[in-house]
Amino acid sequence: AAYDEGRGGASIGSTDCRRAGLTARSRHFAYLEREEGLGVVTIKLTWDEGADRSLGLPVYASAGAAGADLRANLPDRGTLVVQPGARALVPTGLRMAIPEGFEVQIRPRSGLALKHGITLPNAPGTIDSDYRGPLGVIVMNAGQEAFDIGHGDRIAQMVVAPVLRAEFDMVDDLSVTARGSGGFGSTGVSE
Repeated sequence: AAYDEGRGGASIGSTDCRRAGLTARSRHFAYLEREEGLGVVTIKLTWDEGADRSLGLPVYASAGAAGADLRANLPDRGTLVVQPGARALVPTGLRMAIPEGFEVQIRPRSGLALKHGITLPNAPGTIDSDYRGPLGVIVMNAGQEAFDIGHGDRIAQMVVAPVLRAEFDMVDDLSVTARGSGGFGSTGVSE
C-alpha cells in the first residue's frame, strides 16, 4: 500500500489501484485525492535563526492563485540593491519539508518582471522534497535601472507540484514522428 496506518494515512490496496487504473507510482496521488482532498498538500515550515517572523508565512494573494508569495527576509532588515545585469540571492528566512512525491517551484512575479525586469534566472527553480536548507531566491535584474528589494517585499512565488520520476531505457532506435529531429523554430511562427 502507498500509505500505512503507521505513517498516519489510510491504506490503499493494489486491488483498488488496479480497479481504478492506477499504477503503483500514482497510489500516493490517489491517497491525497481520497484522504486529504484534491489540491491540498501540507508544506511544513520553520524559521531560520534571526528571521523576522512578523513577515508571516507564504500567502496566496487570491482565491484562484496558483503560487503563494514569498517575501524578502533580510538579516539587516534593510534594502538589497540589484544592479542591471546582476544577480542576488535573497533570503526568505524559511526552511521547508515538502512531502515525498512533490516539489516546490520558485517562479518570478509577473508585475516585477514587466515593470522592472526582475526575474529568476533559473525559473522555475526546483526545491526537492529532501532539501532542508534555507530557502533563498535567486533574482536577476534584466532591467535598465538598479532595483531596490526592501525587507518584507514580495519577490517571488512558490508553486507546489507533483513529481513523476522516469526510468531510462537505452534502445537501438526511437519511434518515427512527423516532426522528426526538427527543432529551434522548425514548426514556424505563423501557422
